[in-house]
Amino acid sequence: MESRPTLFFFSLLFLASAAFSSAHIADFDEYWQKKAEVARSKARKNYNPDPESVTRHFNEAVYKDAERNVTRRGLLGRKRSHGPCLATNPIDRCWRCNKNWIHHRKQLAGCAKGFGRHTTGGKKGKFYVVTDASDDDLVNPKKGTLRYGVIQDRPLWIVFAHDMDIRLTEELIVNSDKTIDGRGANVQIIGGASITIQFVHNVIIHNLHIHDIKAGNGGMIRDSEHHYGLRTRSDGDGISIYGSSNIWIDHVSMSNCMDGLIDAIEGSTAITISNCHFTRHNEVMLFGASDAYSPDAMMQITVAFNHFGKGLVQRMPRCRWGFVHVVNNDYTHWVMYAVGGSQHPTIISQGNRYIAPSTLFAKEVTKRDYAPESVWKQWTWRSEGDLMLNGAFFVKSGGGGGLQQKYDKRDIIKAKPGSFVTRLTRFSGPLNCFPRRPC
Repeated sequence: MESRPTLFFFSLLFLASAAFSSAHIADFDEYWQKKAEVARSKARKNYNPDPESVTRHFNEAVYKDAERNVTRRGLLGRKRSHGPCLATNPIDRCWRCNKNWIHHRKQLAGCAKGFGRHTTGGKKGKFYVVTDASDDDLVNPKKGTLRYGVIQDRPLWIVFAHDMDIRLTEELIVNSDKTIDGRGANVQIIGGASITIQFVHNVIIHNLHIHDIKAGNGGMIRDSEHHYGLRTRSDGDGISIYGSSNIWIDHVSMSNCMDGLIDAIEGSTAITISNCHFTRHNEVMLFGASDAYSPDAMMQITVAFNHFGKGLVQRMPRCRWGFVHVVNNDYTHWVMYAVGGSQHPTIISQGNRYIAPSTLFAKEVTKRDYAPESVWKQWTWRSEGDLMLNGAFFVKSGGGGGLQQKYDKRDIIKAKPGSFVTRLTRFSGPLNCFPRRPC
């Protein structure tokens, strides 16, 4: 009779161990158990039971900003790093026109919009300057390295003393309340392991180049001032978000990583990905790693003002469960499809420009997996104000009435139409920021 409880206990232990193994954690210790529980609590707190209120708030900001700043022919030329401020969307306009940005870096912390709008990163902490591009000691990293800064148990605003190429020996495990701010330097995370945001909250990643990322071999890696442990092999994502909330990725360029460019999985929520430039990659973004993991139903992500450029194939993003607002992005290249998913995610596509490839079989923007039409036609996938070019088409589902059915029309301000996208995404990717000039 006693064998059943024992078997049940070991079954639970096996399932828990399997979950942590998928998180690349080999040492299932009390530290990670507590960290995971805190992360889940933060995620539950940041979950918005009315996600469309966030999309309305975002759309109002875009609409008002565009009305104040009408499109001019002068905005259609090449990017410039001097002259009058040409910030072209409400996130950028919040901080970029301040010529003394270098003395007011933390102004950025109030500029996020969408589901990650409460992210402040290291605003409440001191500045930490990365002076050393090496990454030689994973257990006792040297002061002055990026790894030393991100593992600290206090808020920090991390900046870089000069241009540098950083090859991460193994995954860089970022602690809570951090901003990695690459403005004023050309910072390349190149040729090594990934950035991992796992069981933490309140992280900003800004103005970095991340490319040619490889899978890590694992080993003993420090993840905080007071803890290190054995990690298994990492996947080779550019940025991996795992069980985390209040995350903002802005003005980052990414390409050619071994796995995805950005993955958000295992109950991650309250995320904004904005003003980024993506190129040369197959599976670009994955939101929700498993059809079987229902806790991803709390996932809420905004994808805005990004340029999906040359050499991309699919997953921009691919979504499971959750609620994803895809708004005012420029899709100029794909090979298979742009936006896809499975397991009934809600996808609201507003004011994007979709330029289909010349290939006849790849004109459809959307792709649904692992469900017959009788099932997926119940999923809420909406397209509002999108600009479809070169034969692109978006297959809608879910009954269609949308915002107008639920809210008074006077309360609804749509995102700017897809024809505005060239302007809104003009400065996607890292910016060339110089002292005493607007970025």
